[in-house]
Amino acid sequence: MFLMYRPTADNLVPIRLDIEIDGQRFRDAFTWNPSDPDSEVVVFAKRTVKDLKLPPAFVTQIAQSIQTQLTDFRSYEGQDMYTGEKVVPIKLDLRVNHTLIKDQFLWDLNNFESDPEEFAKSFCKDMGIEDLEVGPAIAIAIREQLYEIAVQNVTSARESRINKKGRRGFDHIQASKTGGNAVDLFKLFGNKSSVVRKRKEWDVYEPIVDLLSNEEVDALEAKEERNNR
Repeated sequence: MFLMYRPTADNLVPIRLDIEIDGQRFRDAFTWNPSDPDSEVVVFAKRTVKDLKLPPAFVTQIAQSIQTQLTDFRSYEGQDMYTGEKVVPIKLDLRVNHTLIKDQFLWDLNNFESDPEEFAKSFCKDMGIEDLEVGPAIAIAIREQLYEIAVQNVTSARESRINKKGRRGFDHIQASKTGGNAVDLFKLFGNKSSVVRKRKEWDVYEPIVDLLSNEEVDALEAKEERNNR
């Protein structure tokens, strides 16, 4: 089945920054509305540098990194995607400050009942997580994985058209007539979806949340620094 790739105003782009200039490193992750004017990117970069008292050279690097990721996101506009699997696995393995989170669950792409932000809020409430930075980090991690899935589906659609050149027009027409499906590709990771955690898998995929000591955080950060060299 093929659907048309159409981002909507409600879609949010997962943005991740990791910039180092003259030995000073800046890392951040957040979501961005692709419908916002590009001029907002520079405004955001300048405000970030001012608020965090970063060297002025970071303004250009931050703006360029955001713009590159937005351009990549928008490059799929108007393209077909192949919708194969409707339920996809999502894995969480991240550390936010002193909180370590590991989890795995299935994301139902057809059940439009929640979104990454709502899931993250519920997850933090259920697990008793008080750090306000954890929820947004979980939502971004989910969006990044669903974005990768969306891109893979677009690639699959391209490959299918190449392999079936003689039926290209027919397949596209069939996609347009499948029950009036006005489904946006970016609903895979943007608007509405729901989580599935099978009862028989609760013991295997039970979420793990650990609070790390200062010593454990220092050790992990030192390890991350070594791996990034």
